[in-house]
Amino acid sequence: MIKEALEKIKAEIPEGVTLVAVSKTKPVSLIQEAYDQGHRVFGENRAQEMAEKFEQLPQDIEWHSIGHLQRNKVKYIAPFVSMIHAVDSMKLLKEINKEAAKNNRIIECLLQFHIAEEDSKYGMDFNEVQDLLESEELIEMRNISIVGLMGMATFTDDTEQIREEFRTLENYFQMIKSHYFKFNDAFKHISMGMSGDYPIAIEEGSTMIRVGSKIFGERN
Repeated sequence: MIKEALEKIKAEIPEGVTLVAVSKTKPVSLIQEAYDQGHRVFGENRAQEMAEKFEQLPQDIEWHSIGHLQRNKVKYIAPFVSMIHAVDSMKLLKEINKEAAKNNRIIECLLQFHIAEEDSKYGMDFNEVQDLLESEELIEMRNISIVGLMGMATFTDDTEQIREEFRTLENYFQMIKSHYFKFNDAFKHISMGMSGDYPIAIEEGSTMIRVGSKIFGERN
């Protein structure tokens, strides 16, 4: 089932869009199965769960932290995580920088925007992101690399609303790219779209989709 699901999704998505297989709550055996089909990029939203899986699985897996990350949990993943998607505050960014420095690493980060109507979702607004990017503190951070933006659409059947929210994030990306990262080729990622809405996200400019249930079945 995993083999067929991966093949189907990869056939649907254009070149240049990264598929992050969301393996949260899934056993190591299923991740290994996806790995054996040639997939290498996996997303987890719990730091300790990711650290445990990292120990048990092949070392060339690219681990992405995709959920809300508490500052006191950064230390568990800093030695190996490839990218942190949900950076929603300067405090969290500082903590990532600190832990990355301890491990002599540079960790790629995405800034999370709040684009949904739901208050339960995390993320910053445009002014908060501007303040972060213009702060003196950021200049001194040597162990993080801001490589793009991330956002989650409202959980709704209204596809026009979802499309509008994704379009908003893409607009933010273009503004921030031209203003702050014009000559920085690393700033290129827009992480948006999950199992239920990734086709719309891709149409609206996503470069990275986070897909779980469509690959592994419903969450445990």
